[in-house]
Amino acid sequence: TNQTLAQLEIWENKENGKYENKVYMLPKHLDEEVARLHLAKIDVQLETLSKEQADYIGVTVDGPYKPEHYRY
Repeated sequence: TNQTLAQLEIWENKENGKYENKVYMLPKHLDEEVARLHLAKIDVQLETLSKEQADYIGVTVDGPYKPEHYRY
């Protein structure tokens, strides 16, 4: 799943120069999307953070919820 989403990300941004011919880490928002897709397959539903919860941990309500260097 990670590889497919990474390929889609590169393909969708091929014209705007976002990615050069280099090695990149998968953007955190895609990493979290993969986690949600996998959890949905095993019938797990995640709750959305409230504004208060998001502010408390220093993230946006929509995520990403971990820093870029964090790997799931």
